[in-house]
Amino acid sequence: MSRLKFIFKNIFILSILVIVGIGVQTCAGDVEPFDWSDPKWREGFAESSSSAESSSSSVESSSSSVEASSSSSVASSSSVASSSSVASSSSSVPSSSSVGGGLCAGFADGTAREHFGQSKAQFCDERDGQKYVYVTIGAETWMAENLNFDASSSRCYGDNTGGDGQNRCDTYGRLYNWNAAMNNAASSSATPSGIQGVCPPGWHLPSSAEWTALTNHVELSVGTKLKANSSLWVSMRGTDVFGFSALPGGSGHSNGVFVNVGLIGGWWSTTENGTSLAWYRRMDSYSGEVHHGFNDKSNLFSVRCVKD
Repeated sequence: MSRLKFIFKNIFILSILVIVGIGVQTCAGDVEPFDWSDPKWREGFAESSSSAESSSSSVESSSSSVEASSSSSVASSSSVASSSSVASSSSSVPSSSSVGGGLCAGFADGTAREHFGQSKAQFCDERDGQKYVYVTIGAETWMAENLNFDASSSRCYGDNTGGDGQNRCDTYGRLYNWNAAMNNAASSSATPSGIQGVCPPGWHLPSSAEWTALTNHVELSVGTKLKANSSLWVSMRGTDVFGFSALPGGSGHSNGVFVNVGLIGGWWSTTENGTSLAWYRRMDSYSGEVHHGFNDKSNLFSVRCVKD
């Protein structure tokens, strides 16, 4: 009997040490926009990413912004995703009533454009006249490219002047810190988030729960299915069966350092985790999953918007 007690006691102590180790490693790996080309970061995150969602969901439930928990290595299923959602979103015929004025004068909402080998519907952002393609996945309609609106404090990768010296913005969109992405709104974990943030009129910044709904709908190999089938990914390009066309736009640090273009893509949610951190989603060139974690609000990531 005493031998059994000794064994159970040691198992309990080891379990506590493993959980604490994973928690520390996950936070250390996410808070800084690290250089993903360094193998030590990949190895560290590989150890923690499989349990990141289970350990982080308890943090979310205890914070001021509670969201539905999910799996960062999204739930498995035998169902195969269909690309019919792409066709349904782009096959609608634009009506004359959708023709806008101002910078969007003469443009009909829903006009199709070829985008990474797929025909997708477009809308026009009234603020600057830029056009974005979009797709319907499950119950929500998502922008199929990153936002490129020139908001205050946003940056193009590699250029701290606010310009686009490396010609990155047309491809990857702009990078935003969390407050810029939110347009200084308060955190939201609702579905829908109700936060327009930096998004165009009629669109909103998704909550972490909305990101979870997207990944749950896609099911198996979520990152592979959501990443663009493009050589812009250094390795492990996607199949893009839903037309989401995620790209590795990299990230930026508040000190002006930019890292990981071609290697990772990260996207903000409206859901904060305490006063200095917020939840985001990340895809990379070394896995076929979508990683769920938190990052410092001062760091710069991409933005995708969801239709109201």
